[in-house]
Amino acid sequence: MSYATQSDLINQFGEAEVVAISDRYLTGVADTIVVEGGLQRASDMIDSYLAARYTLPLPIVPQMLVDVCCDIARYKLLGADATETDAARNRYKDALRTLEQVRDGKLDIGLSVAGQAAPQSASIQVASNARVFDANSLSGY
Repeated sequence: MSYATQSDLINQFGEAEVVAISDRYLTGVADTIVVEGGLQRASDMIDSYLAARYTLPLPIVPQMLVDVCCDIARYKLLGADATETDAARNRYKDALRTLEQVRDGKLDIGLSVAGQAAPQSASIQVASNARVFDANSLSGY
């Protein structure tokens, strides 16, 4: 299972960037097979971090993991014609740090450890016995 799609990659970095990192045969369009391969390699890397804490595959994909997947895939797909390699490298390193924090339990992705969605709110219920003293029983004091 891939955590991101080609559309996610385009939304994050733009069509021109996706073409630049995937068009190996200079056709002027993004190579879907290359992009999917990069996204799958990135997803496999994410799984290697998440497997320590979560049951895989995840039932839902938090947006944070989509962003991390795109950052990793972009960096892995960079070639000689790509631009902004320093920015891509920095985003890649940030993505790895994010995954380390998730793995170590320092960053919450909104899922329980079992992989279920975490509850959005918690409530407290209190039960008590009947009142021993009330206004009538204390009126003489």
